[in-house]
Amino acid sequence: MIRAKSSRPKRRALRIPPVFELKISLRHIKPPIWRQLLIYGSTTLHGLHGAIQESFGWQNYHLYEFRLGSRRFEAPEQEEATGEDATEILLMDLDLSPGTKLSYLYDFGDDWHHDIEVTAVRQHEDGMEYPYCVDGARAGPPEDCGGPYAYQDFLDILADPIHPEHHARREWVGRHFQPEIFDIRATNRVLQLAFN
Repeated sequence: MIRAKSSRPKRRALRIPPVFELKISLRHIKPPIWRQLLIYGSTTLHGLHGAIQESFGWQNYHLYEFRLGSRRFEAPEQEEATGEDATEILLMDLDLSPGTKLSYLYDFGDDWHHDIEVTAVRQHEDGMEYPYCVDGARAGPPEDCGGPYAYQDFLDILADPIHPEHHARREWVGRHFQPEIFDIRATNRVLQLAFN
């Protein structure tokens, strides 16, 4: 028996995007503050911005930009935007491979520069939810604390209970802030809530 050909269009196989492993480190901070994230290649640069915000504990109050070589990417709502639209550029469209480096600048006043290195390109693992934080070190600096150099002064004041500004700074940042502690479980809970 000969079967008639179906007039229905063939289903396309779903292409599962690669997963990029990224090491993201804050510049000008010692000891280093960094995160290692796994993120789908189908994520936009704006989505990566969100994952960085969540994993470092930023509050997304300020403007940002990414740079890759001579290319600049920023959110389209920025006034006088001169870069490419970060909401339209997928990670997998940037020809990223292990060793590729790009930068991320958050808050053009405090100037939090982040170095991003692609450390691996992986395949999706069943049961994994992305983005996912694999590792990291130290708490992210509090929002609006003045940038990397002011942050070191801030830590020195927090560490000195007899400093005249100690009480005011501790009140401002809150009792929960522990600069040397990175809570990977809490970070992944926040990422899951934000992205899934």
